Amino acid sequence: MLEKTKKIVVIGGGITGLSTAYYLQKAAKEHQLPLEVTLIEATHRLGGKIQTVKKDGFVIERGPDSFLERKASAVRLAKEVGLSDQLVNNATGTSYVLVNGKLHPMPGGSVMGIPTQLAPFVTTGLFSVPGKLRAAGDFVMPKSDPKNDQSLGQFFRRRLGDEVVENLIEPLLSGIYAGDIDQMSLMSTFPQFYQVEQKYRSLVLGMKKSTPAPKQVKGAKKKGIFMTFKDGLETFVDAIEDKLTPGSVMKGVRVESVEKTEDSQYQLSLNSGQQLLADSVVSTVPHFVLPSIMPQYRMFDILKEIPSTSVATVAMAFPAEAIKNVKDGTGFVVSRNSDYTITACTWTHKKWPHTTPEGKVLLRCYVGRAGDEAVVDLSDAEIERIVLDDLNKTMKVTSAPDFTIVSRWKEAMPQYTVGHKDRLAEINKQLLAQAPGLFIAGSSFEGLGLPDCIDQGEAAVEKTLSYLNLK
Repeated sequence: MLEKTKKIVVIGGGITGLSTAYYLQKAAKEHQLPLEVTLIEATHRLGGKIQTVKKDGFVIERGPDSFLERKASAVRLAKEVGLSDQLVNNATGTSYVLVNGKLHPMPGGSVMGIPTQLAPFVTTGLFSVPGKLRAAGDFVMPKSDPKNDQSLGQFFRRRLGDEVVENLIEPLLSGIYAGDIDQMSLMSTFPQFYQVEQKYRSLVLGMKKSTPAPKQVKGAKKKGIFMTFKDGLETFVDAIEDKLTPGSVMKGVRVESVEKTEDSQYQLSLNSGQQLLADSVVSTVPHFVLPSIMPQYRMFDILKEIPSTSVATVAMAFPAEAIKNVKDGTGFVVSRNSDYTITACTWTHKKWPHTTPEGKVLLRCYVGRAGDEAVVDLSDAEIERIVLDDLNKTMKVTSAPDFTIVSRWKEAMPQYTVGHKDRLAEINKQLLAQAPGLFIAGSSFEGLGLPDCIDQGEAAVEKTLSYLNLK
């Protein structure tokens, strides 16, 4: 007797949903599993925040521009979908921190702002002498009492003092999460720092001991730690989509509700009037969508309290002669105590040379952070003017840009506030009890980066196959 085909619906076609659908279909093909996988995306394109614009020879990312190579899942998936020859590392160079109106080189040997080499830290102009002395307290301070969670700000201020936090650590970490480090969860963002402190007592000494020395082949050019694709990140989305089973993707269709049936299936009602039955559902939509499509599950109510920050990226193309007094490097982040609206600027033509035609300059700036999001709602022209004003404080811009691309991302950056990990564990516990076979994944939960989202997709596949007894 033939085994009955199990139907799985993946909601959301961002990188998490794409990865989930891809690996489910791959498992079905490789192991002859009786699976039918459907991916549903509310918009008319896949990829979520991954969007690439090609214009006048430029390759411009509207959303994320790269991923960490050491997080292996993105590189592995890229190779699986035939993009090995498209992978490229960033060019290395000095990065800066803008503090008190001046660009300071990032101290050599710092890992997310934590020094692993003392000489660059002692000689930097980022901190005053009292600030450096306060940071040196890390060498004698005892490790903290064990805690389930605390804010990033609380943890780093205790170890290194306010000045190091405000002038170095905060600009770096906020650049990743667009959040307030005094609200963000240590255990949901960088638990490794807590683990290093608990093991070695001193955070600085612990990072020095636990950070492997970079492998450098003599005479070889230093390789950047980030990767992207020569033709843009959207080629990754297209390549994964091309590998999906024909007819298995529904675009421009929104899931309006998910109800559990009496025979333990799930009925999905779509805005098209269509209804689908599924044996298992993987939701990869943002956290604030879940309570609206599944209000019967009260465990999702707590998700309404998770804040999300709105941000915008501003890409500006110039002829090379229009930009003067640019330092030799790849870009800078901005201290929140500085009188600037931009939070960071990448000299994209230097960091990613393949994106920019010869004789041109490409600058990519970021605006919007927790508590300072109003700028995102301004017109393109107003945002361009504000960004140009800020740029002229650190370099000389002698003409208007050839073109500007402003990309707004409303409520796009979920904030993992203190207690996030425990809240997520409770939700998953309640799901197991009340809605077995329903799984949640995505940037709202266990990591924002592309590899983190792919990891969550792979984990969702394992959970789904185990639930359906197909492992």
